Amino acid sequence: MEEHEIDKNFSGRLNILRAGVLGANDGIISIAGVVIGVASATEDVWIIFLSGLAAVFAGAFSMAGGEYVSVSTQKDTEEAAVARERELLENRYRQTVPLRLLRPKW
Repeated sequence: MEEHEIDKNFSGRLNILRAGVLGANDGIISIAGVVIGVASATEDVWIIFLSGLAAVFAGAFSMAGGEYVSVSTQKDTEEAAVARERELLENRYRQTVPLRLLRPKW
């Protein structure tokens, strides 16, 4: 049982690492694109800085919202799959138990 708990914890940490690496990569590319685009349009450092800052906040909210939706959707689908399996097992049990009771024991 301990092994499963360790594996489950390890898997959770890997998911956090995956999301962090993906978010950092996406953030660097999109913010660099905004800053380079604004810098090519104007030489005003304050405007470039504010554009980069706005891109940071927009990207952070976007990634947080996307991750929330992803995790909640995964949780909902897993719960639905468990409920479906439970229903199938209960139906199968109801079908097989009466048949076993009718068989003669030799």
